Amino acid sequence: MSRTRGSRSATSHEGAWRSGFSGFTARPAHVVARELLGWHLVSRVGNHVTSGRIVETEAYVGRHDPACHGAAQAGRTDRNATMFGPAGRSYVYFIYGMHWCFNVVTGGEGDPQAVLVRALEPLEGMDVMARRRGRDQDLCNGPARLCQALGIDGALDGHALGDPPLELTPPGAGQESREVEGGWASFSGSGEGGSSTSSASHGTAEGVGVSGRIGIRKARNWPLRFFLPGSPALSSGPHISDPQALLSRVPGSASPSHHNPSSSRGE
Repeated sequence: MSRTRGSRSATSHEGAWRSGFSGFTARPAHVVARELLGWHLVSRVGNHVTSGRIVETEAYVGRHDPACHGAAQAGRTDRNATMFGPAGRSYVYFIYGMHWCFNVVTGGEGDPQAVLVRALEPLEGMDVMARRRGRDQDLCNGPARLCQALGIDGALDGHALGDPPLELTPPGAGQESREVEGGWASFSGSGEGGSSTSSASHGTAEGVGVSGRIGIRKARNWPLRFFLPGSPALSSGPHISDPQALLSRVPGSASPSHHNPSSSRGE
């Protein structure tokens, strides 16, 4: 297929893809966090293409979540303003005076929810990642490491994740399609509250592990960390595939089938 024809095809699908992506992210963080597994995060920062497959996420579910930057006690600030929407943008913040962390804003506008991307399996530009990281191992197995590897910093806070230099693409949008007008073809979302595609199409056919969240003090045992078991790129932490033991620690939870993190309340 010629590049001209490919460009026309990508352009013809761009509106539908963008609309679907908006609907995909404008849902509760705990839903989006699970379904983002298998998606690709593609960076063109500094004119270098680096990318990875998302294998680990954490959900931060709004004002009632005491670990969320937008928790009721914190309110809206200059630092967390991006969390309040619109969905589908990047929320990038600085921690410990040395590290950046990348999040995907989710939920309805005005409702501060986000998904922290904790780990990637490197796909493209490993030489660039290694140069940025100063090492050729453990390139993206942690939120700060993947930001360093992909060149993500505060300049990308609030960036729309459908546009270069930082994009989220479903697994079906491979390298060739990304090279044509940003690779916006072949995605259809079902909108808020629904599921965009089957879990298998998101690269999660191997199953999804669940555990408490890592590196926080409040509500750390809420089962809002999702990961692909067996991935060599997971960050360090409690890799618990069965959340049953954790659910009893989440206020209002009865069983996995009835659990709704968005209704949880901190003590």
